Amino acid sequence: MIQRFVDDVLAVTKESVKTFTYESLNNVVRLINGLSALLLTLLPGRGSVLEGVHGWELRPTFRGPRFPRWMENGVSSFNQFIHELSVDSDDSSLDYSSGEEDGIGNEYPATPSSQSSRGSRSSPGSPWPSIKRVHSHKEHVVHSTTDRRRGVIEDLHLASEIFIESAFEMVHKAAHFILSPLDTIRTLFRWLWSWSSCERDHDAGVIVPTATLGDDDPVPSERTYTFHQSLNTDARTCQDVITELGYPYEAIRVVTNDGYVLLLERIPRRDARKVLYLQHGIFDSSMGWVSNGVVGSPAFAAFDQGYDVYLGNFRGLVSREHVDKNISSRQYWKYSINEHAMEDIPAMIEKIHEVKTSELKLSQPELAEETDSDQPFKLCALCHSMGGAAMLMYVITRRIEEKPHRLSRLVLLSPAGFHDDAPFIFTVIENLLLLLSPLLAPFVPGLYIPTRFFRMLLNKLARDFHHYPAVGGLVQTVVSYFLGGDSSNWVGVLGIPHYNMNDMPGVSFRVGLHLAQMKHAKKFRMFDYGNASQNMEAYGSPEPLDLGEYFGLFDIPVDLVAGRKDQVIRPTMVKRYYKMMKDAGVDVSFNEFEYAHLDFTFSHREELLAYVMSRLLLVGEPGSKPKLKLKPSQKVPKLRRNDKLDG
Repeated sequence: MIQRFVDDVLAVTKESVKTFTYESLNNVVRLINGLSALLLTLLPGRGSVLEGVHGWELRPTFRGPRFPRWMENGVSSFNQFIHELSVDSDDSSLDYSSGEEDGIGNEYPATPSSQSSRGSRSSPGSPWPSIKRVHSHKEHVVHSTTDRRRGVIEDLHLASEIFIESAFEMVHKAAHFILSPLDTIRTLFRWLWSWSSCERDHDAGVIVPTATLGDDDPVPSERTYTFHQSLNTDARTCQDVITELGYPYEAIRVVTNDGYVLLLERIPRRDARKVLYLQHGIFDSSMGWVSNGVVGSPAFAAFDQGYDVYLGNFRGLVSREHVDKNISSRQYWKYSINEHAMEDIPAMIEKIHEVKTSELKLSQPELAEETDSDQPFKLCALCHSMGGAAMLMYVITRRIEEKPHRLSRLVLLSPAGFHDDAPFIFTVIENLLLLLSPLLAPFVPGLYIPTRFFRMLLNKLARDFHHYPAVGGLVQTVVSYFLGGDSSNWVGVLGIPHYNMNDMPGVSFRVGLHLAQMKHAKKFRMFDYGNASQNMEAYGSPEPLDLGEYFGLFDIPVDLVAGRKDQVIRPTMVKRYYKMMKDAGVDVSFNEFEYAHLDFTFSHREELLAYVMSRLLLVGEPGSKPKLKLKPSQKVPKLRRNDKLDG
């Protein structure tokens, strides 16, 4: 009788403490969110910054105190969880149908191989049919139905509940020991007796009795479970995203001449003679080309148009993939954009050429009769930001070295290279890097989050920024101010799974210094090693090559795309590329869209995909040779590769 009374008192007290703790934490979070909303209303220009960024709609409402969780709506917390899960799944569902099926009312998504499931509303000149989209109000970069993370606030809720449960469990056992000592002694004896057998299986996992409903012999059987994601962070890879959407996938390991191990990913269409190579920019990876799902991602759009799609990844991961497993951090991060252009891209494009040539000659024997100088496929490249600068540098250096670049067309989205018209903060960073580089280079070889804990914290904070829109909107606005007013979804990008606790793309100090050198010189040029002798050894001249002087070497069409809202690489800088290339006789085009810098990859932009595909379709059939262009009076230098140069 006394034991039951004590149990009831402890149960009521425990739930009261849990409710008080839960509500106190919620009130603190609401206060922070409210103060953030207040600050956000006071900041000028927030409308343009948050325009088009999903999830930052600020409509604060005032409400009274909450009932305890078990009393809400008269249902249990478990039933409430099931209800919210079903609503979340229903609201996040998408329906894709072609224009011919609009009257039929098809409710099921089309298969990945169906071209009618890609794109959106058709427009004149668009290569895609129209698309009907349903329940599209939840359009985060990482969709809610597949987001597997908990935020910091959720972790605090969970940790406090576990702590309270553990504390009251100890109190309950102590009370039970005092009131029923004989039962406690028997339980302790049984526990000591079974300790040795449990200890053997402790490291293997958790033993859970299971049974399947409907079995002929529904006797519980033991199954071992291991918990790989106990911290509940989303560590999905590009492979996970591609395969979850039903597309084929292939990973190719590429080793550069200087020993870096790169991951070249592929959405294979082995019999295709049209190939698209996608190259990401700074602090990015191949995930950027597939992060918008089936409809909004360039990689899937190209595959559905019949392309064999390759997604390149530059060197520069925290995991430091290299043939030398014992390479030091300082040695690993000692590279500039030169190495991206003269080591990474050549290694990946040569691997593409090797794989495609072998596959096509195997599947189409008539191609074996073609001469070795004829490439049996057409290779185009789509690049963003620093990837565009590296690709331009690659083509020029390959022409200088009189080696084939194997490309048929370039589409460059806001390419880096010219940066003198940039926000004030970039000028500050430029001066600091140029002034302090001799001191910083030995101690800060790379720019990245160094520990698993802080990478996990970033991953979880990104989740909280979506849960609490005022806080997320404030962070988004401050970051945008810091970057000159660029309205890209900076906070949303932090939630991309390639920023996870296990790994993330980083940037070497030399890459940052290389960009600062370009900005300071107001030229698109190669890396300056710091003294005339090292530059002479690398380039055959005391100064690094000004690549703008060699635009006349381009023998393929180049399509330049700028964003009117882009404050990281402003349209004036892309127009400078266009003017210099036009003056050099390059077959170049220029177009502008109402985009910020990250909108080119991390936003669902239908008109951009339609434009990119229209440019790629201008490439002729395999077998046609491009017209070579070279100014008769142009002097071509001789480049030398030297991996031992020190900056």
